[in-house]
Amino acid sequence: MELFTDKRNLDIAVVGRNLDDLLPLLQEFPCRIVTERPDLVISHGGDGFLLGAELQYPGVPKCAIRDKKNNPKCPRHSEHDTLTALFAGKLRKTELQILRVTNAKGKSLDAINDITIERSQITSAIRYRIFLNGECLRDQVVADALLISTIFGSTGYFQSITHGTFLSGIGLAYSNATDLRSFQLIPENSRLTVQLLRGPARIIADNNPEILDAETGEEFQIQVLPRKTTLYGLDIFRCPDCYDLRKHGIP
Repeated sequence: MELFTDKRNLDIAVVGRNLDDLLPLLQEFPCRIVTERPDLVISHGGDGFLLGAELQYPGVPKCAIRDKKNNPKCPRHSEHDTLTALFAGKLRKTELQILRVTNAKGKSLDAINDITIERSQITSAIRYRIFLNGECLRDQVVADALLISTIFGSTGYFQSITHGTFLSGIGLAYSNATDLRSFQLIPENSRLTVQLLRGPARIIADNNPEILDAETGEEFQIQVLPRKTTLYGLDIFRCPDCYDLRKHGIP
């Protein structure tokens, strides 16, 4: 059954900043605030709090709402109006891809934004080789990092490297590559293997504080998981009119 067609109260976990502004508003709606086994997670703040919510409650449906004290809103997207649309079942639903990187020891990290394999020593670039579905895609890349991005994450670090975004598949961005190639797009169902030809490096997933260290010769597997994370209200969270207010610093 769809989340908002069920008439019972929803168990909701709330994470983020300035929660004193949000929690009183939630008292008007049919929900109970919980910390365990929520039906829905509301993140209150910017992109980082949404990534943290996914880390804390992986796979649980989410609604991301920007906090008004740090994120000016256009007239259409007040916190109360967004909550009203949420509980009326009128927010657009988006299914977010989940990336997983796994090392040779079986340790894995998941991300809804991006996975980064970056140099550990600031004075030395890393070298890596990329295999796509068992075939060599890039024989050698010399760069500061390799970024593997979802569609959702393409508006973040991927865009800052490549000056573009994408709407399907998975994006590979080569940060400061010596051959000046900045990116490639691959199908979502690809099996990606990265071999570190020269390290050391570290592997980061979203804003997860856990980091995997990597040495020369190590290989890593990256794939899109079959399951996805549901996000309500992505179009509001990334409203261009709200963004213009934030960009120009208008309170």
